[in-house]
Amino acid sequence: MRFRILGTIAVGDHGVFHTVPGLRQRALLASLLIQAPAVVPVSTLYSELWGENPPATVENALQAHVSRLRRTLAQLAGKPAAAALLSRTSGYSLDVAPEDIDLNLFRTYIREAHRAMADADLCTAQKQLEEGLRLWQGRPLGDAALGPLCQSAVTEWEEEHLSAQEDVLWLRIRAGEPMGAVGELKRMSITHPWRERITELLMLALYQSGRQAEAISVYNAARLRLDDELGMEPSPKLRRLFQQMLNQDPALHGTSTFLRQPA
Repeated sequence: MRFRILGTIAVGDHGVFHTVPGLRQRALLASLLIQAPAVVPVSTLYSELWGENPPATVENALQAHVSRLRRTLAQLAGKPAAAALLSRTSGYSLDVAPEDIDLNLFRTYIREAHRAMADADLCTAQKQLEEGLRLWQGRPLGDAALGPLCQSAVTEWEEEHLSAQEDVLWLRIRAGEPMGAVGELKRMSITHPWRERITELLMLALYQSGRQAEAISVYNAARLRLDDELGMEPSPKLRRLFQQMLNQDPALHGTSTFLRQPA
């Protein structure tokens, strides 16, 4: 049995995924998958499923949801699955192999990509990153991110996703395909206006595409936004990149090693 959390919560078997019915069932499964195979305390599950307004019989309500989830997993898997959702003294746990959760597969691809970058195998790194990004089917956990555990996890995963997107675009520029990165970087710069690495990459992609004036305009817009809204100046690195563009530094058409290397 496989689990998808990089999008709407779903359970799969033999490559076919099915959504889990019931908002609280999805929230329960999401909480268990985040901590798997560790035990999730019942107090955490109360908060995840009901927030600050649990029912008067919250213990019985949680047990009922656990029983329903067990039946749902068994039905979706086509075989008994009760043993996978374990009752513990202090809470519940899900007995699932790490590789059966798509988040862990994504992280494996990212680790392999970083290992390839460390070995200067940029082609393999790009392929690994792209494979990992294909696992994303939308906002993690979908509508099941009700409580603080799920919400904080989603925030962490979205940061990892954004970093992987940046790395792919960085590698695309390194591979001599800056024009193929411009559109996505423009979209990302609107969604994440304070993300300086996106500004760096967009400036470089435009510059290497022969659109030097646009690259300068991107810098000026970022500088004005920082000054107007935060009273700050761009970082020394971004100012240095801007100066290189003004001086038409030949290094800007090279390997772009001045940009921050992916972690």
